[in-house]
Amino acid sequence: MLATINNLLGISWVDSGWVPSLNPGNVLDYFSERSNPFYDRTCNNEVVKMQRLTLEHLNQMVGVEYILLHAQEPILYIIRKQQRQSPTQVIPLADYYIIAGVVYQAPDLGTVISSRVLSAVHGIQSAFDESMSYCRYHPSKGYWWHFKDQEEREKAKPKSKKKEEPSSLFQRHRVDTLLLDLRSKFPPTFYQPKPGEKPIPVEVKKEPEPPAETVKQEEREPATKSSAPAPPSKPPPEKRARLQ
Repeated sequence: MLATINNLLGISWVDSGWVPSLNPGNVLDYFSERSNPFYDRTCNNEVVKMQRLTLEHLNQMVGVEYILLHAQEPILYIIRKQQRQSPTQVIPLADYYIIAGVVYQAPDLGTVISSRVLSAVHGIQSAFDESMSYCRYHPSKGYWWHFKDQEEREKAKPKSKKKEEPSSLFQRHRVDTLLLDLRSKFPPTFYQPKPGEKPIPVEVKKEPEPPAETVKQEEREPATKSSAPAPPSKPPPEKRARLQ
């Protein structure tokens, strides 16, 4: 049943032979043409038409019927399909509007809401899909956005060669440590106050050298000490035998 309703909502019907002469008096006859897919052959209108009765007899019958609900000549006519239960009680089933002779089925409120929600969800999903196409990720950089106009700007910019770093941060740190160690062991003899200026020699403070006479005396003293003969070591006293 739902598939049939959806199919009727997507189609239209027209008979070009009736269009020039349409008016409120014959619009129901136009709607009851056999080629019209919206018309139900089992309705009370068909019974009244076969018995050649007037449309006023529909109020005395029970079942499905079609009535002219609104007319705006010569362009718009609205026909309602309803279930009559008594002369004063009817239940609307569907509405059809005729614009310039073309018949359409008017959608019900549930169909309109469902269509609008579906259109909104489709638009939101399309926006998310397009935004995800601009998202980029790299383990070292993380997430960022990359848009198409950004690619065009990058192409328009003159390409410049990127300087490759000769060493990593770890290597530079280790080399700096070794250089500081070597500088402490071997201080520089020249330094340059500013780039481009002439290097200036570094004054190294030398410790005062002792005079040559004191050095010669120090050298002689250990020599005389080493040349002096060592005193002879005395042997232990001999033990004498006691006389009895």
